[in-house]
Amino acid sequence: MKKLGILEKVELRDVWTSEAGHFTPWLASEKNIALLGDTIGIELEVEAQEQNVGPFRADILCKDTANNNWVLIENQLEKTDHIHLGQLLTYAAGLEAVTIVWIAQDFTDEHRTALDWLNEKTDEDVNFFGLEIELWKIGDSDIAPKFNIISKPNDWSRSIKSEVKKTGLSDTKLLQLDYWTTFKEFMEKSGSFVKCQKPHPQHWTTFAIGRSYFYIVARMNTRDKEIGLYLNVAGDDKVSYFKILKAKYKEQIERQIGMEMDWRELPEAKESHLEVYYKADPTDQKDWERQHQWLKNTIETFHRVLSPIIKKLDISELNDIEEI
Repeated sequence: MKKLGILEKVELRDVWTSEAGHFTPWLASEKNIALLGDTIGIELEVEAQEQNVGPFRADILCKDTANNNWVLIENQLEKTDHIHLGQLLTYAAGLEAVTIVWIAQDFTDEHRTALDWLNEKTDEDVNFFGLEIELWKIGDSDIAPKFNIISKPNDWSRSIKSEVKKTGLSDTKLLQLDYWTTFKEFMEKSGSFVKCQKPHPQHWTTFAIGRSYFYIVARMNTRDKEIGLYLNVAGDDKVSYFKILKAKYKEQIERQIGMEMDWRELPEAKESHLEVYYKADPTDQKDWERQHQWLKNTIETFHRVLSPIIKKLDISELNDIEEI
């Protein structure tokens, strides 16, 4: 029988003597921000550290790469206090769509209750997470961090409540909500490495691909009896990046994905698309498993093929293209 070790808790200040000088830079690194993102179910891309937001400075400012919404992270290497809670409320008031992540050594009952109350009372454009961080080791092993979620949004109930107010949930909206909810369950049960967003009563849903302003969109069309998938390219440089993808990587992308794609530059629109389609009737619930299997396979293929290319894209590659 193998010998088992004993977990030993390590004091945070033994590793990080200051928040701004040690903990924040550690958390903002690619590996550790990914660990935080896995914990809360959001793929994060760091935009800045010690960023001014109104009269305060957020420790870390990130983008949710699935929708380009802001994610603000506030750190404490001790017990939560009212000052930090006030700062979080100021951040939320100053941004239209934002997720606030409050990380501390310990959460008081009052502050945990406050976050739960905020998640209940605010709409889905504002989300609050409370996380306690711990450090552990076994004997002389490396010290390992562990995030524990203390408070998080109730995604399902808030999504329903918000959409009822906006639309009253027509039969079509109910079908869309059911379709994406069932698809999310399908993805999770099958152990997909691609994370699903919370379901909404709309004809599309998005998936992060590793870089802000780029994401995968799955859609269902009840009128045309069709489902599909596209890479969405947005932002101020969308046309330039689209030209680079098409000129330098089109053959590689279509060969590796295994199908021809509809390359839609859409220079006058907010986004450009790389699209594929599949004939299927989203209103036929008996056919959902087949449709969801196609979506899963295609989303995973998109991610495997496109994510490495997108992460290394550089605007300077325009110089290598004969026709800009």
